[in-house]
Amino acid sequence: MMCLSLLSACGRENVPPDLLQQQQGGAGSRDPVLFVHGWNGEGRTWDAMLENFRRAGWPDAQLFNWAYDSSQSNTLTGQQIAVMVERILRITGAEKVDIVTHSMGALSSRYYLKNLGGTAKVDAWVSLAGPNHGTYTSNLCGSAACGEMRLGSPFLAALNDGDETPGKVRYATWRSACDVVINPDSSVPLTGAVNVETACLTHENITRDGRVFSQVLAFITQ
Repeated sequence: MMCLSLLSACGRENVPPDLLQQQQGGAGSRDPVLFVHGWNGEGRTWDAMLENFRRAGWPDAQLFNWAYDSSQSNTLTGQQIAVMVERILRITGAEKVDIVTHSMGALSSRYYLKNLGGTAKVDAWVSLAGPNHGTYTSNLCGSAACGEMRLGSPFLAALNDGDETPGKVRYATWRSACDVVINPDSSVPLTGAVNVETACLTHENITRDGRVFSQVLAFITQ
């Protein structure tokens, strides 16, 4: 586990103290959490959210901050997620994990859920600013992953065909009208998920905002 930075009050909302008090204790009985960053991202994407989890009483042994080559196909990343989930379940002894994603991380993890048996091993799935139905900004880059994020791509057509939220997994998405990376905004919500619109947050700050964290924590622990 990488070292976690302390929360700064700059450009984000601190976690409400009452929520922290409510979440103290009992974290050992909850699902371990796998964090999946997006395109051109890295493990540091999650510094603020991981620190919030720790302040809410979660031990590092239940928080898995994972980095991968985001230029590769989401299909390959989905296969790597499958390996990671098996490893987490083996290490922790848990029966299921929760997955929290940012941006393109939603796509590879959804591929895992839909095509690789992930619905049997995931309890809750979270998408923060995920291009679930594509984004026009992906036209500006040329990797395999970028091609899959384009509106109407074969990858997205297959991913969204039929049930967008398969299995007994609990799905939730968060989007911001001020996010200029995911366009159109309507790309984020999924049929069958809890779909939340946040305050005016940038694409990066949606992972750092204290209120979003509070909502995510409440969702995965309900």
